[in-house]
Amino acid sequence: MRKVVIGAARTGWAKAALIVGALALAGVAVATVQGPAPAAGVQKVRFGGDRAETRVVIDLDRAAVGKLIGDGAAASRVVVGLPNVTVSGDLQGAGHGLVDRWVIDEAAGGARLSLDLSSKAVVKRRFLLPPADGATAFRYVIDLAAADPASAGAAVMRPTTVSTPAKPATLKLKKTIVIDAGHGGKDPGSAGANTNEKDVTLAAAKALKSKLEKSGRFNVVLTRDTDTFIPLESRVQIARRADADLFISLHADSGPDVGTRGASVYTLSEKGAERAARVLEKDDWLMKASLPGRDRAVGQILLDLSQRATKNRSAAFAETLLEKVGDETVLLRRSHRDAGFIVLLAPDVPAVLLEMGFMTNLEDEKLLKSPAGRERLMNAVASSIETYFAAQTRISAR
Repeated sequence: MRKVVIGAARTGWAKAALIVGALALAGVAVATVQGPAPAAGVQKVRFGGDRAETRVVIDLDRAAVGKLIGDGAAASRVVVGLPNVTVSGDLQGAGHGLVDRWVIDEAAGGARLSLDLSSKAVVKRRFLLPPADGATAFRYVIDLAAADPASAGAAVMRPTTVSTPAKPATLKLKKTIVIDAGHGGKDPGSAGANTNEKDVTLAAAKALKSKLEKSGRFNVVLTRDTDTFIPLESRVQIARRADADLFISLHADSGPDVGTRGASVYTLSEKGAERAARVLEKDDWLMKASLPGRDRAVGQILLDLSQRATKNRSAAFAETLLEKVGDETVLLRRSHRDAGFIVLLAPDVPAVLLEMGFMTNLEDEKLLKSPAGRERLMNAVASSIETYFAAQTRISAR
């Protein structure tokens, strides 16, 4: 039975819960209670213009906003985040004018548009057009201009309409993986007979990063790459700033029985939202970075709803991760666990915490201290990440 907590914040939460429940029974969308609008869906992507100026139009069934993640200057790729926009699998196709190829895929909290440029270009403007003049869709418009108009050529090309092609283009947007090496600096973590947890987690994180980067399919971010202390809240913020597609926190367990060994994986528990509420009471960092709303209590409920969707994705990855890791090391009897750890609280980033073994068990400690042992274990983790995202791609291609 859940403990009843009395207080202004909890009272507001309870009242808001009753309001939301009543609205749901009445058939009224929860999002209308001072919350964000329902997610917009992508209908199609259209292009017009030429190699001097190219217009990209995303037709949506609802209004949406975008944020510029990459302006094309560094990697000849423009990336625009589309929060609260849904896409059924990855959409991709051949481009037009200044755009060689394009992809829209799922990303943290929404969708992400990636445009591979055929030549150097800049984002001239971005704006949203409402339905008008016979158009039934909202249109998110991105205007690109050649960085060197004189060499772009002025041959005008007919506007084209592009949806998912019969033969998908080769462009694949890299997924961003954030690897969190647990503990560090003044926080040594669990102590083994010959080493500390903070050292094996950092070594494992670097090994996993190297493995993923060699595949060429992932952008990898480490929350720490040296023996430094990073606050737990900062680790989540790193993942959200990176627009991470997956967050994995590496740890090593400990226990009073030296005979206990085995790996396990944690995902966010049902009480995770309660933990988020406690964090929010002392610091608004999570709420300010996630779901806007004038009513704090309703905002907390919407935060919880967002977390539930992310929890499902986290759980799916956790099962794949355990299957792969179980081929390389022993698993605890109850290997998939849940908790309200702060590093799992991001509402829009699938996250798991992997306990790689027990520092207090000599066999597990030996495995984690050994470069060869870590390599085998991190190969299994990398394989689980590959499998997880490959499954998403197969589903979207059906």
